[in-house]
Amino acid sequence: MTQTSTATLRCGVVGVGKMGNHHARLWTQVEGCDLVGVVDSSADRCQQVVEKYGGKGYSEVEALIAAGVDVVTIATPTIHHRAAAEKLLAAGVHCLIEKPLAPTPDEARAIADAAARSGALLQVGHVVRYDPVMVAVRKLGLAPRFVEVDRVSPMTFRSVDVGVVLDMMIHDIDVLLMLFGAEPVDVRASAVSVLGEAEDVCNARLEFPRMADGYTPVANVTASRIAMKTERKIRIMSDDTYVSADFVDRKGTVARKGPNANKISEVRELLKKGADLSHLNFLDLLQVEPLDVHAGEPLRLQAEDFIDAIRAGRRPLVDAEDGFAAVRTADRIVAAARAAGSRMV
Repeated sequence: MTQTSTATLRCGVVGVGKMGNHHARLWTQVEGCDLVGVVDSSADRCQQVVEKYGGKGYSEVEALIAAGVDVVTIATPTIHHRAAAEKLLAAGVHCLIEKPLAPTPDEARAIADAAARSGALLQVGHVVRYDPVMVAVRKLGLAPRFVEVDRVSPMTFRSVDVGVVLDMMIHDIDVLLMLFGAEPVDVRASAVSVLGEAEDVCNARLEFPRMADGYTPVANVTASRIAMKTERKIRIMSDDTYVSADFVDRKGTVARKGPNANKISEVRELLKKGADLSHLNFLDLLQVEPLDVHAGEPLRLQAEDFIDAIRAGRRPLVDAEDGFAAVRTADRIVAAARAAGSRMV
């Protein structure tokens, strides 16, 4: 990857629905960027965005390329990602593609290959990596043994072209692949279709490659888009540390046993001997402190980091191969749910 000059980057957006609208706003706010145009099948949506943020509205990707864009966000429905991405990448345009990268592993592979051929940078919008809560968790440098993730919310009737695994769980799949540094070696799942033809609720159990001490780390992840309220939580247990974090409230707790390792060893021995320890307070055995979460808009942090990757000629935080791995794992989860006899249309 070659380093790009510090000249202003000409930016565009393909697909200006709710998410695309946010991306258009960001390209007017990120330093060194200029919004030059947007593409949408709806002339009214194009006009509304242009009136609000500037640039020009187009009905075709080719017109945006002709306008001389350097960077484009693709925020169309997932089924249209490949068509837009292949045209833009072939023209040498750097692409930030909203998650998921594609609806199927084959299409995700095709987009990743197109990026490799072009030499342009491609980042997948797995924006949870930029969430201040996730940034704080990543800084802990944990080697997880067990992770539990819950992502549930009422139906928004957006992204109805895909099931809940590609719509919502894909966020957490990417986080899990990042935390464990590998794709799962075993996948088990169950799912239910309620309102649509695809699954609306899914629970998956993922086993990851065995650790050096012989332990097989496991993740349990649940996603639902027919819940009564919105919850986004993650719990991580490593050999020495337990983390519980809430993405909605943007806070968390870190509990470590290290500082009281000797006391915990004593308790373990007493338990082996059958001692009555009901008088002990378990929390007194741990060092408990709040997770150090800072402020920040994840979508903006993502855009700024992508622009920095372009200028520095470095690998994006979430590249095409990461996006492909997430889609492939999502496909395995849906397949496992079907194999288990889940009620899915």
